[in-house]
Order: sequence, then structure tokens, then C-alpha cells
Amino acid sequence: MQKLFGKTALVTGASAGIGQATASALIAAGARVICSARRLARLDSLVAKLGANAIALELDVCDAASVHSLDSRLPDQWRGIDILINNAGHDAGGRRPFHQGSIDEWSAIIETNVMGLVRVTHKVVENMVSRNRGHIVNIGSIAGIQPYATGTIYSGSKHAVHGFSESLRLDYAGTGIRVTEILPGLVRTDFAMTRWNDDVKAAAFYDQTEQCLTPEDIAETVVFALEQPPHVVLSQMVVLPSSG
Repeated sequence: MQKLFGKTALVTGASAGIGQATASALIAAGARVICSARRLARLDSLVAKLGANAIALELDVCDAASVHSLDSRLPDQWRGIDILINNAGHDAGGRRPFHQGSIDEWSAIIETNVMGLVRVTHKVVENMVSRNRGHIVNIGSIAGIQPYATGTIYSGSKHAVHGFSESLRLDYAGTGIRVTEILPGLVRTDFAMTRWNDDVKAAAFYDQTEQCLTPEDIAETVVFALEQPPHVVLSQMVVLPSSG
């Protein structure tokens, strides 16, 4: 039985990694999926594989106009979003002592990881409130509860996501709107390559770790949270490799 049949989901950062895997898992669970990201060509390729229950939406979470026009750029039958997966994020310029990064690099991380997530949530939740139903899933990080050296801004941004998620859940407690935060450990994606723009360095970063999670691991966790009965809220789910 596909428990998410008939639900419409919006996934940000769906062009790669966790977002792409989550879009695929949601389709398998019966949902219709709006695959959103900045890289439209990648989205078109993904949607071609996922079939008629997926559409592509070019979306820059850092661009207020792009987010504001989100619903007007969707077909009418796709505008009632039941599930929001806030996945877009990065750590470009990270993994170095705070003073070695530029303010522009640090600001870009916060703008995407925090304000981008807040911006999209604010846009989507209004319709959820009017219908008294919906589920918001924020992809946080273990870094949001366990800071580390050379991660001042990324960890800080994920601490913000953690606090936002908890407070947002309390805002809608007792309503038909649920809020879940997924906090993964190390997941092997192209995230590290984006951080350093260096494939070799990124591969070495993952290879030095005994075990990494896969994007599919996180996608399955997301679907598990969504498929719980309406009265059950999985507020936080920390997902670690067994060696962690």
C-alpha cells in the first residue's frame, strides 16, 4: 500500500544527492513530486526518469522573487503542496578555521542553509494552514547538535535549522501540520566537492571515513517519517552510520 498516494511534495535541492534520492523515494511511495533546484537541466533529466508523477521547477531559495513566484509557476493541480522537504544547502568554502574564510563565503552558507529554508517554508506553510494539513521535513545535520572545529558557520547554520524546526513544530502543535527534522551524519554525495570544488580532495575526505551513509539511507528515513499516522510526529531523527 502506497501511504503517500495522492500527496503532492516539493523537494528543494532535488538535482543531486539527498534531494534526488528523496524525490525518487517519494515517487515509489506514491506521491507526486515537484523537483526543484537551480540546475534545471539536471532536474529535467531526473523527471524524465521518474515519470508523469514528477515535474521540474527551477527554484533558487536565495532569490526572494524566485520563491515568491513558486506557486504561480506551477500547474494549478500541483499547487496544493502537502509535503515540503527543505533539503537545499551547502558548505562552500567550509572546513577551515573561521578567520580563513571570507564574509561573503560565510554569508552565502547562512543565506542558503537558513534563510533559504525559512523563505520556502514561509511561502508554502500559508496554504498548509488554510487547509489544516501538511508535513514539513527539514534536512538538518548532526552538526546542528554536535559542533566541530573548522565548522563554525556550517554548524552554526544547522544549529539555526535545529532551533527553527523545534519552534516551528511547537507553533503548529495540535493542528494538522507536522514538522520533522532529519539530522544525518556523514553522507557520501557531491557535497564535499561543492565545498572545495576539488573532486580529488572530496573523494579523499569520504575515503578517510570508515563508513558513510548513502543518500538513499536518508531518503528512506524521510519517507518513514512521512508515513506515520497523523497523530504521530517524529520531531527529530538522528541518522548515523553503524560505525559512528
